[in-house]
Amino acid sequence: MKGTTKSELFRELPAVDELLRTPDLTALTVTHGPAAVADAARAVLARLRDEIASGLLDAAKLRLALDNAATAIEAHLRYALRHSLCPVINATGVILHTNLGRAPLPESAFDHIRETAGRYSNLEFEIESGVRGKRDTHAARLFRTLLDDAAKPDSEKSGKEISTIVVNNNAAAVLLALNTLADAGEAIVSRGELVEIGGSFRIPDVMAKSGAILREVGTTNRTRIADYANAITDRTRLLLRVHRSNFEITGFTEQPTTAQLAELARQRGLPLVEDLGSGALVDLETFGIRGEPSVLDSLRAGVDVVTYSGDKLLGGPQAGLISGRADLIARMRANSLFRALRVDKLTYAALEATLRSYVKRDHDAIPALRMMRLTPAEIGARAEALAAQARSAKLQIEIVEGESVIGGGAAPSSALPTRLLALICDGLSADQLATSLRASNPPIIARVEDGRVLLDLRTVFPDQDTTLQSALTALSR
Repeated sequence: MKGTTKSELFRELPAVDELLRTPDLTALTVTHGPAAVADAARAVLARLRDEIASGLLDAAKLRLALDNAATAIEAHLRYALRHSLCPVINATGVILHTNLGRAPLPESAFDHIRETAGRYSNLEFEIESGVRGKRDTHAARLFRTLLDDAAKPDSEKSGKEISTIVVNNNAAAVLLALNTLADAGEAIVSRGELVEIGGSFRIPDVMAKSGAILREVGTTNRTRIADYANAITDRTRLLLRVHRSNFEITGFTEQPTTAQLAELARQRGLPLVEDLGSGALVDLETFGIRGEPSVLDSLRAGVDVVTYSGDKLLGGPQAGLISGRADLIARMRANSLFRALRVDKLTYAALEATLRSYVKRDHDAIPALRMMRLTPAEIGARAEALAAQARSAKLQIEIVEGESVIGGGAAPSSALPTRLLALICDGLSADQLATSLRASNPPIIARVEDGRVLLDLRTVFPDQDTTLQSALTALSR
């Protein structure tokens, strides 16, 4: 076929149906289905046509390509059918890493999802009465147990109870709360709390979408209780406090306490709403983390409605949680936005399982909390063992002191002491080494600082140590 023209080469290409009848593709069809295999075959043939047209293939090269067509089609299938969302090893030391999915779920959440999502469930069905039920009851009863201590002091005085509903994220929770309580009215908030949250979403923008009118008081660094009091008019519908969870203002500052705001709101007959953002259900000071009030802290201080996230400090699935006075929560539940923002059975299953761990006081069952509790000695012992196995003449590994962070816009000034694996690989820059680690299966995500790659085992699950060691050993070779 020497000197074969392009037209003759094009005629050498088989039809898709002809390829599909070959034994190799018949076997692929059984595994992947005829439609997917046919699409892959068309893609491979199209690539060969482009290469013929570009003069990249002569007769000999085309024959070789056709002999290996089944292998090329199988490779294309693997690429086309691969999962885009895949597991990674988080060796950054950022516990609530937004880009890496924030809080990992407890094992019990997987079990409960398998039990209820793979079959029919009583998502909106009351088994005892046989009538339609409400999906939010599944989490509400556990929240009542966990937040009962906050309700008691208030209920003894006013008979009010604490209720909780669930929407799809905290921005949605703030949106629903403001739309329900302050639509077409004013919501008073300190200028120092007009924060920007993840993905360039800003509190003023969320407020505008809710229909509430923003009324700013105070200055960036100093806001007094009198500023709130003087701003209240007959158009005021609520006072809003936004926890500055992803930054700090230091120096010449002033801010009223939550209790002071709650007292002012009570005197003026207004609800006090607090956007906690991360929203812990435990006292994080026992983990050495300061500056993050818990949901209980806010409710005990007199906040009427608290909004917070499910996949941050709570350690569960992505969700927006709204806890507070039962009468106000009932109004939000009746808002048509609640249906638009509601969550599905997977979220309720994962959230219910996570909350059960809190009720049982089994905090180590929640991965994010367990990682926060790890000591530098525990992390260092794992690091030493891994380094001893992976060191080589090519790969230098040093154990150094360092810090882990909470992440997820929580506790920006709190760092947890840790021990790091510092890597230098001959022939590779730090950026190239980090790229090589990301090319591993599963990808390994690390930090690059001062010309070294840093691995923090605080955020690496112990059963991933062997995989991490294998990847480092491969680099040594």
